Amino acid sequence: MRNAIQEVERRIEAAASRAGRRREEITLLAVTKTFPASAIREAYELGLRDFGENYVQEFEAKRPELEDLTGARFHLIGHLQSNKARRATELFHAVQTVDSAKLARRLSEAACRVLEVMLEVRLSGESAKSGARPEDLPELIEAVSGCPNLRLTGLMTMPPWSDAPEASRPYFRRLRELGLRCGLPGLSMGMSHDLEVAIEEGATHVRVGTALFGSRKRP
Repeated sequence: MRNAIQEVERRIEAAASRAGRRREEITLLAVTKTFPASAIREAYELGLRDFGENYVQEFEAKRPELEDLTGARFHLIGHLQSNKARRATELFHAVQTVDSAKLARRLSEAACRVLEVMLEVRLSGESAKSGARPEDLPELIEAVSGCPNLRLTGLMTMPPWSDAPEASRPYFRRLRELGLRCGLPGLSMGMSHDLEVAIEEGATHVRVGTALFGSRKRP
């Protein structure tokens, strides 16, 4: 894993340099969906501190083995059903997939500390994708601003899958434009295959799984 982390770091630094940005502006979020707690521990021991999980129930099973990882931050990056909001606030430091006022209120009511959140935006026409519509963002931002236990840090998106990294650029650019318009500097976008394009378009968080851990282990 050490070599994989070094290679991903090299890619991030090169992309940041091309874009005239500092490496420190970009958070590497290690996506550990379907990987065991031992993989998270190994990555932590090699210096990673931010980890992304897709499912509340899956991470709930891993969390007891990770209590001693001081400084580790866990982000929920998968769709969250409102009936699991309370458990999510107990397990995660940040939720990147808030897409409705109802979910925001549930998280705020359940949280016993301030929870960082991002708003997931659906920029493609894919009906299977979750996320708020761009035109609904002002209303959603207003709703989140009324939630005392939430701290809104930015926007998140997932473009349609393509083997060609450049195919993601219009979606990343659109998210950056929305972030500027809404005054939200955080942008969670880009994965293993297109992280360079995301960084060039302003990503502050890149969600990387395969490039760090290899192909996902199936349950």
